[in-house]
Amino acid sequence: MQEGQYESSVPVLIDRCHQARVKNALEPEWEARFEPRSYGFRPGRGCHDAIAAIYNVCAGPLAQRVWALDADLAAAFDRIDHDHLLASLGSFPARDLIRGWLKAGVFKAGKGFAPTVEGTPQGGVISPCLLNVALHGLEEAAGVRYKTSGTHAGETVTGSPVAVRYADDMVVLCHSQEQAGQVKARLAGWLAPRGLAFNEDKTKIVHLGEGFDFLGFNIRRYHRKLLIKPSKAAVKRLRERLAAQTRKLRGLNAVAVITALSPVIRGSPGAASLLRDVA
Repeated sequence: MQEGQYESSVPVLIDRCHQARVKNALEPEWEARFEPRSYGFRPGRGCHDAIAAIYNVCAGPLAQRVWALDADLAAAFDRIDHDHLLASLGSFPARDLIRGWLKAGVFKAGKGFAPTVEGTPQGGVISPCLLNVALHGLEEAAGVRYKTSGTHAGETVTGSPVAVRYADDMVVLCHSQEQAGQVKARLAGWLAPRGLAFNEDKTKIVHLGEGFDFLGFNIRRYHRKLLIKPSKAAVKRLRERLAAQTRKLRGLNAVAVITALSPVIRGSPGAASLLRDVA
């Protein structure tokens, strides 16, 4: 490992190769342990699975969990406590390699070398997996409980909140505003030893009748009916991106336009209809 050979905290190529190798060894062990409603940076899972999990809990006129703790962690990748993370890894064979990457430091333009006392390498191949390891146990800390026997094993216990997490964004669905406040207090205490804290500007407790944005979607109940649709902020970003792209493509042939815009249209909900507005 080339310790300290970083610029803007992005690992050099040889370290990125080693990190990919270690990640491939670390991931299977933790995939067998990770919580069922954790969706970020996990193989075979994505943001639409997280949205589907929220829908399954909150859809229908008889849904009980109608309050949400919509939470965001402040600079999670930059603040993970090294000692707590390494302790979570236990006797993993490449633990010393991971320690070296965490402690390697960074080179800052005009400032020289700076040590890293917290956080994971930005741009590091293994960093997303390490974030999931650091946040493992969040469901239990939030008070989520599952049935462990019988035909309904794996379902959440009646009265229990439901936590849905995607990387450092999370939603905890609760039965009451009071329960949501209690969950927030418990999670704040659980996050502190890990070096993490809520971003209070982006964290709120909200009734589903008011709605909230999560992963580019707006989730809201209208007269006991749950609707999930692209958020206004996501639609605005898409419009701006398509407008900028379209301006750059003026005068080019149809093949060039289609080639440039197709990834944007395929990857964004409703993009095809918006293209007409910005062309």
